[in-house]
Amino acid sequence: MAINDSDTDILLRQVGDGDPEAMGRLLEKYRPRLKQMVAVRLDRRVSSRLDPSDVVRDALADAGMNLGEYLREPPLPFYPWLRRFAMERVIQLHRHHLYTDKRSSLREQTADAFLPDETTLQLADMLASSQSTPSQQVIRGELCQQVRQLLDRLAPRDREVLVLRYLEDLSFPEIASAVGLNEGAVKMRHLRALERIRVLLNSNGEVPN
Repeated sequence: MAINDSDTDILLRQVGDGDPEAMGRLLEKYRPRLKQMVAVRLDRRVSSRLDPSDVVRDALADAGMNLGEYLREPPLPFYPWLRRFAMERVIQLHRHHLYTDKRSSLREQTADAFLPDETTLQLADMLASSQSTPSQQVIRGELCQQVRQLLDRLAPRDREVLVLRYLEDLSFPEIASAVGLNEGAVKMRHLRALERIRVLLNSNGEVPN
């Protein structure tokens, strides 16, 4: 059974009851979260051509056309379901604008296997800052590069858990729905990744295996 917050459940019931304005209110409720998600995911070479708001608009339109099916049998909590439409749009845009060669490796990658370089750097900076001691802050730039190297070596899904948690601000239940794991497995991957970062920061910059 999909679990949503009470406001979302009320709006979903109103949509199901035929309220002509409920769908608009429901989708608008999540526009800011989707815009944040798209900003995190969209390569800057694409975002220089397309505003994230346009991507969100198209994703919400896609979701609106599929909302009836969701109401009949919700496969996920509403936001992780809605987020998939935005992710599909982002992947399509990357393929179209950056990877026109049909043999491109991105065409074989899943959503959790691809992140723009600037997003990885943003995550590395955030984690280096949050996990380092005050004395280490003076060498924050160096620590950030070391954490970036570690992030590149994480399993894609482990890295994705960190992105969802710290850059998209998803809860653990939402992350579990987004990556197709149970909540316990998500928490374990999250804890394991943070522990590797702590080991790195306490090991004079030697990136652990």
